Amino acid sequence: MPDRVLTQRELNRALLARQLLLERAKTPIPKALDRIAGIQAQYAPSMYVGLWSRIEGFERDQLTRALERGSVVQGTLMRATIHLVSKGDYWPFAAGIRKDQLEWWLRVHGRGTDTAELKADARKVRLAMAGKTLGRAELEKVLGKRLGFSGLALDLVRVPPSGTWERRRADLYALAGDWVGPEDSKPGEGIEHLVRRYLRGFGPARATEIADWAGLNVKTIRPALERLSLRRFQDGQGKKLVDLPRAPLPDPDTPAPVRFLPVWDATLLVHARRAGILPEEYRSRVFNVKTPHSVNTFLVDGQVAGTWRHEKGRVSLEPFGRLSKAVRSELDEEAERLAAFHV
Repeated sequence: MPDRVLTQRELNRALLARQLLLERAKTPIPKALDRIAGIQAQYAPSMYVGLWSRIEGFERDQLTRALERGSVVQGTLMRATIHLVSKGDYWPFAAGIRKDQLEWWLRVHGRGTDTAELKADARKVRLAMAGKTLGRAELEKVLGKRLGFSGLALDLVRVPPSGTWERRRADLYALAGDWVGPEDSKPGEGIEHLVRRYLRGFGPARATEIADWAGLNVKTIRPALERLSLRRFQDGQGKKLVDLPRAPLPDPDTPAPVRFLPVWDATLLVHARRAGILPEEYRSRVFNVKTPHSVNTFLVDGQVAGTWRHEKGRVSLEPFGRLSKAVRSELDEEAERLAAFHV
């Protein structure tokens, strides 16, 4: 029997539902992060705004307290970028990406660096950091050079107050083993976990898209795809898609409320292009060389329809096209709530 073909509209609604953007979830922060496969956190306010758009009644101090308690963790994970994940997801993610990430870094940035040098750096830092936190400048003094990939190889995590709304630079570090606890995942288990988390948060998807999101070679995830029990679909281009059993596939006519997305929201990156959340004609207006960190955007009917900015106590909107009176009213109401969240 041929695989069912999913339209872009069906993929759009599936991704929105799984990213908690069709309906805000009434759930604790760690569980929300598990459902959406973590959230980008290079720019601290983005993770707060991203969770505000996804969790019912979310308040800023809830995330700050979760960071302080250690129930959620900031670490350099997928694609060698800072992500916020639940404590339970940290080690599976770190174990799953470590080998490919090391090989990629040495190939692209190494310039003479080898694994022996990285191991020597790791020993220095572990001795200096055992049981305590250090700032970036202190770490670089220990190393005698820029932190660079040594930080990735060491499984360092960002610890509060750094990386919070109040102190936005993620410049205070601890060893993950000290902050999160001993590593409890093997590489193969971690890769399977990454595949399941991606499909739960972004599926259905092509194998290459799962690999792109995780920063892995697609060959690395093939064994996990073969072991897992998965549903099979096709997209409109005839490409094979995989998905978790019983994962939500909403009706394509399901209404999508307006939503405000922060800088670097993962739904807009190329691994999620199939869902059409960012129309291709707008991609250069959201990601461009003049604004390397992207821009804040808002969604109308499940697609980016403009940008927003918080300034002088209010959220101002810059639509990419004409908006109906009803949509503009809905956006203005949501913008008022977002402005209040910033206060």
